[in-house]
Amino acid sequence: MCWAPMSGTRLLRRLAAAAIALCWGVVLHAPQAARAQSHGQVDLLLVLAVDASGSVNHTRFELQKQGYAAAFRHPRVLRAIRTGATAAIAVTMTQWTGPTQQIQVVPWTVIKDHASAQAFAAAVDAAPRQLFSGGTSISGAIDHAMTLLPTAPYRGLKQVIDVSGDGSNNRGRPANAARDDAVAAGVSINGLPILSLEPYLDRYYFDYVIGGPGAFMVPAESYETFADAVLRKLIMEIASNER
Repeated sequence: MCWAPMSGTRLLRRLAAAAIALCWGVVLHAPQAARAQSHGQVDLLLVLAVDASGSVNHTRFELQKQGYAAAFRHPRVLRAIRTGATAAIAVTMTQWTGPTQQIQVVPWTVIKDHASAQAFAAAVDAAPRQLFSGGTSISGAIDHAMTLLPTAPYRGLKQVIDVSGDGSNNRGRPANAARDDAVAAGVSINGLPILSLEPYLDRYYFDYVIGGPGAFMVPAESYETFADAVLRKLIMEIASNER
């Protein structure tokens, strides 16, 4: 096999063609890689819906936030995440009050290791309270969460809405109507009722709020015990996705 030396002009043309092909390859493959990453699968899509209604004063709200942040910093939560089929979950946090007053305060975040768990906890810590009144609409919180699940850039083997609050539904449509619609769409709802103001709120959550496969609640006797309840509930939620 013989080889003939290439002229300078031909060599430059070859190099230019190769560079163009390489650039087009980057342009074509980058979106595909981004799509593959953004539509990855996780064990659990979890919406944390946090009560910011008028009955929740500044101290109570901060205790809720601190409880969630501390839970995601706890090594037992990360160990539970690592037992899943994908060893990852995706979480977002919202605040809610009245029927049309909800806001997503921490975007969808994948938690799969120590760094990502710490980052989510820091984001919860840094998220300011953005709602202050408007009644207590658990149904509105559930309906809002249902709009967030399809926006997650991940596919979840299970989808869960986690409602925490200190009162029964008193605005908007009935809580059980929103619950039933969510369950019919394949979503489970778990609860964390805080019994400070309504001692039998756990009974209300059992009858009207929680629902779907494996649904459960973990009552907190007071805001001071909220952090312990959150930790137990998160471990139970995540561990239920073991394969």
